[in-house]
Formats: sequence, C-alpha cells, structure tokens
Amino acid sequence: MEIVHVYIKKRSEFGRQCNFSDRPAELHVDILPDPSLAANFIDRDPCDVPIQCTQEMSEHEVNTERFEYETRGINHMEGGWPKDVNPQEMEQTIRYRKKVEKDENYVNTIMQLGSHMEHCIRQNNAIDIYQEYFEEEEVVEETEEQPSAKTINVFRDPNEVKRTATSLSWHPDGSQKLAVAYSSLEFQKVTKDMSYDSYIWDIEISNKPEMTLKPVSPLVCLEYNPKDSHILVGGSYNGQIAYWDTRKGSQSVEMSTIEHSHRDPVYKVIWLQSKTGTDFFSASTDGQVLWWDIRKMTEPTERLVLDPSKKGKLDNALGAISLEFETTMPTKFMVGTEQGMVVSCNRKAKTPAEKIVCTYSGHHGPIYALQRNPFFPKNFLTVADWTARIWSEDIRESSIMWTKYHTAYLSDGCWSPVRPSVFFTAKMDGTLDVWDFLFKQNDPTLSLNVCDEALYSMRVQDNGRFLACGSQLGTATLLEISSGLCTLQRNEKALATAMFERETKREKILEARHREMRLKERSRSEQSKEDETKDTEGEESAEELVARAEKEFYEMVEAELKKREKDEKIEKEADKVRNEEKGVSEEKEFEKRL
Repeated sequence: MEIVHVYIKKRSEFGRQCNFSDRPAELHVDILPDPSLAANFIDRDPCDVPIQCTQEMSEHEVNTERFEYETRGINHMEGGWPKDVNPQEMEQTIRYRKKVEKDENYVNTIMQLGSHMEHCIRQNNAIDIYQEYFEEEEVVEETEEQPSAKTINVFRDPNEVKRTATSLSWHPDGSQKLAVAYSSLEFQKVTKDMSYDSYIWDIEISNKPEMTLKPVSPLVCLEYNPKDSHILVGGSYNGQIAYWDTRKGSQSVEMSTIEHSHRDPVYKVIWLQSKTGTDFFSASTDGQVLWWDIRKMTEPTERLVLDPSKKGKLDNALGAISLEFETTMPTKFMVGTEQGMVVSCNRKAKTPAEKIVCTYSGHHGPIYALQRNPFFPKNFLTVADWTARIWSEDIRESSIMWTKYHTAYLSDGCWSPVRPSVFFTAKMDGTLDVWDFLFKQNDPTLSLNVCDEALYSMRVQDNGRFLACGSQLGTATLLEISSGLCTLQRNEKALATAMFERETKREKILEARHREMRLKERSRSEQSKEDETKDTEGEESAEELVARAEKEFYEMVEAELKKREKDEKIEKEADKVRNEEKGVSEEKEFEKRL
C-alpha cells in the first residue's frame, strides 16, 4: 500500500521574488594577460577578415487579411396596404385609393408637391440638357495612340480539376456580369470528380462567382436572353437544352427531354427576335438544327437536318459547330460545320429541301466562329483551321479576303461591334490578334499574348471597349481595348464599303475568268473526243483486232510448219537419189574389177 501526502502551498509563499532595478556596472573579476601562454598558439599570417559595411537585415513576409465580397439582391414587393386590403384584389385596391384621395391631408400634400414639380418641369423645358450640338461630327478624328490592350481582371475556375471555358456571354443590361460555361470536351480526360457547374461573375469581383448554375451535364454553350436579363439558356454536353431564371436559384427551371434533344454536344444556342422573347434555336454536331420555346421545352417546335443532298437523311448530315443569326434578316441563318463548309439556310422555305439555300467551302477544318459584319450583313467572317476569311453572300466559290496561314490553330473570332473594319481572332498558343484591314492586311494590328495555355472562346462587349477570353484551363481574362480600336474613325464606313465592293468585284472577275477557262477546257476535251471517234470510225473494234491478229499468227505458224515438212520431204528424196547413185557407182566399179 502506497502512502502519498500532497503538500499544497501558494506560489506567493515560497521561492524568492525577482526584483529588477537600474544600477551602474560592477567589476567582479579582472584576469590579466599571461605572455607564457602565447607559446601554445600560432600566429595567422596573412589574416583575412571580411567586413560588411551595410546593416544586417532580416526579411519577413506577412499576408494581410483578405475580405471576400458577396453580392446579394432583394426583390421589392408592393406593400404599404392595410391588413384588411388584399393587394391582389383589384376592387379592394380601387376602393381604398378612392378613400385616400378624398382625405384632406392627401389633397393638401399633393397641392404642395405640385407647385415644386411644376417649377422643375418648367426648368427642364427651358433648356434641353440632352440636346446634341455636334450631330454632324459623329466620327471622332484619328488619334496617334498606339493600338494596345491591358488586362483588367482574371476569373479562374474555382474547382480543383480545371475545365475549359467553352462559352462566354455578357449581361445585356450594363454588361457588369459575365456568364461562363465550363466543360471538358476531351472525352478521355473526363473524371468522376469533375464538377458540372458553370458560373456568373461580377467583372469587378474575381474572388468568388456571383452565382452558380448547376446543370445535369456540363454546359458547352450559354447565352443571356437580350429581352430578359434574368433568363439564360444553355446547351449541355449530353445534347439537352436547359434554361435558368436567376431569380429562382441555381437549378434549371426546365430542361428538354433526352429523346427529343440533340444526340451530340450542343455547341451553339442563339435567341431569336420574337414578340414573346422566348424563342431560340440550337445546333449540334449530330447534324440537326432545332428551334425551341422555353414555355414548352418537352420537344422542339421545328427541326432541320443539314443534309447537303437535301434528302433529309441524318446519316449524311453535316455536323454543326457554329451558328449565325442576324436580327435584320429574321428568316435567314447560317451554320458552320465540322467539314469546313458554311451552309446558308432559309427558315421560311416551304419544304425541308428548300431550306438549305447554298453552301460556301474554303476551309480545311471545323468552322469555330461564324458572324456577319454588324455594319454590312452581306459580308461575314469565318474562323477555322489556320486562317480567318471574309466572305460575300454573292460569291460562293471563294472568300474575298483572308488572313495569312498561322503556325498556331485558330479557335474563335468575332467582329468589333463599333468598327466595321476591325475583327478579333484567338489562337491555340494563347495569343489574341486584333485585325484592322484598313490599316494593315498582311499582319494583325495588335498581337497580345493573353495567357500561356490555349485560348478557346472570346466575346466582345456591346460598346467594344472590353473583351473577354476563355482558356483551355478555365481562365476567363477580361481585357480593355485602347480607344483607337473601339472608336469609329473618320470615313471608316465609306472606306470599308469601298474595300468590300472592290474585293467582291475582283473575285467576280476571277470567277468569271475561271468559268470561261473551264468552258474552254470542256469544249477542247469534247472536240478531242469527237476527233477520236471520227478517226476510229470504220476501223475494227479491239476484240476484232485481237481475233484477226491471232488468226494471222496461227496462219503464219501453219505455213511455217508446212514449209518445214516440204523441205524435209525434199531432203529425204535427195538422200534417196544420192544413195541410189552411190549404189550404181559401186556396182560399176565392182564390174570393172572383175
């Protein structure tokens, strides 16, 4: 048995307390030098001693506390009604308004405010503050500012497994928000832990997205509704179409059924110009163009198969990868295909075969971008393989203008919304090129290395000032373009018109010349064929010639054999005669001897 006794005592009751005080230094021990100890050491000669004149500094790092901003909204509901009044009932609200309007306080207040309002209205009528004094000088004179662009903000995919920023869409009101669709188009690299989410960013806050969109399949394309900024429509990797209402949360409001959707990823969706503002159409590499109404997403309202033979067979259809729709041409639209062809279509045609009007071919790979010039809708831009080409609707054989062949593959492109002669192209080496064909045609006016990875998508703001680029690793870079590239120059429209007309005329002349040369070659070939047929008339056919040659050959062989038999018979007769003559001579000699 262990006996333990614990002594408990306060700390203040034991140990000596430390008391500190200031006092001068005191010498306790003084050890004098001993010369006899010098024999135990060796003098260093020479002696190098490094001396640093600067003060010794220490380096420290510290991170300041970062604040994450979060944007929250509130929906205003009509209020201020008494409890006994239901604001949804029209009769009750009208009855209550009549009651209030008869109140003396209400009448007096309105009369007092009326005098102030009348004074303000008279001031506004006296001077028109919105009057344009220089309407004639719409075009700003050229400045000597060098073309440039600078990075304003960078929005990165917040997920660990990075995905490609496949599509960008600006908010239609004010363009303070940017919707980015994220998906991985490389099928073999899709992992189980890869996120399906896409995001809406506030361009001033890059730390955290303002809103998350949660689809059932990764979004390949995403587009804001120009008439209702709360509505977005997106095309998924599995071919389904879904739309979101930002007022109702991150989940999609409605989605198309799989059996009536596309069979391949939906690469492009475009809203149509309609009274309701609920119609749009989509394109996919399965070779179909489908029209939809968000009020009824169970099945498409219309369908078109991009069969160039105009038979409507899905097996022969061209895979669509880009779309173009101009609001000034509500019945026309264009489709860029995987095979490098542009298909021009007319939606209001009577039969499906008549809906495919014509095709334009000139690229060696998929057409990733297709857009009409906002100032000259007859001219459109295509971006594919290693070049960007400008076409005219009047010429189907070839483009009227084109860029040089780049070493890097082109992935996207678009026109400037404010300058008719400026367009942008994005390349796989992370470079953004700005072209101004009135200034320079062989080389880009500005070439900017945006990031180290490949650029995949791009979108210009409506005012032409800001440009967003999406990369392969999910980085969306916001760029600000210099004023010279986003301001209409003097006589630019007239000069661009003259250049388009000149190049179109040149291509028409070349096309007519080529057609004439082809006709001449065709006539020459037909003439040579006629001459050959005339020369061969009256002669035997090839089979008859072969038969006749065989017959002559065998006749010659038989004649040769007969000749040889005859010669052998003559030789035998000659030998016989010689033998007989020899026998007669021998008999005569024998007789002589006797």
